[in-house]
Amino acid sequence: MEQKKTEKANLENKRGFFFEIGFIATLAVLLLAFEWSTKVEKAEDLGTVDINVEDEEMAPITEQPQVELPPPPPPQQTVSDVIEIVDDKVVVDDVPWQDVEDQDAEVPVDIPVETAPVEEEPEEPQVFFIVEEMPEFPGGELALRKYLAENVKYPEMAKENDIQGTVYVRFVVDTDGSVKNVELMRGVDPLLDKEALRVVSSLPKFKPGKQRGKAVKVSHQVPIKFALAH
Repeated sequence: MEQKKTEKANLENKRGFFFEIGFIATLAVLLLAFEWSTKVEKAEDLGTVDINVEDEEMAPITEQPQVELPPPPPPQQTVSDVIEIVDDKVVVDDVPWQDVEDQDAEVPVDIPVETAPVEEEPEEPQVFFIVEEMPEFPGGELALRKYLAENVKYPEMAKENDIQGTVYVRFVVDTDGSVKNVELMRGVDPLLDKEALRVVSSLPKFKPGKQRGKAVKVSHQVPIKFALAH
């Protein structure tokens, strides 16, 4: 036996109504969602943020040297021409006017005073040791030895004390051949040294030495031997 539904129990008739209610409910939920706002009650709810600060090397601050500027020059004072008022009763003599730019004007000129030239002392001729033509004793070297042997006097005091030896004497043969600057090179005893200097100082003139054909001073030396015969 087939059951039959009444018109009130049939829901197909109310489908549009339920659809409208569902649509309205969906819109209400969406509007509520947009209007909803969350409030932060505490600062801790925001969470914590880790901030790592790295030490950065600070660049040195360089200062530009301050340059002291020179003080400004003082303001120049302008001096106006002074106008002198002369009383009409006072007679003013005419002052002769002289043109500064007159070319004929004499200008004093300082003339330096010439000083007398200083006389330079003549340079002493050079003394040579070896020249082209050596000085020569009159008669040669043998004559020089003979002269010394004949003119040397053996000091008596030196004989008594048995003093003997060779004395070396140096001297200069001048440009005229004369013997000068006699000095002791190596001595033995004051008695013998004195006698050797005396004899050499008494030498006659030599034939002067020459260099490039010109007479020059030449240094010379002689040994004088003092010996006792036993």
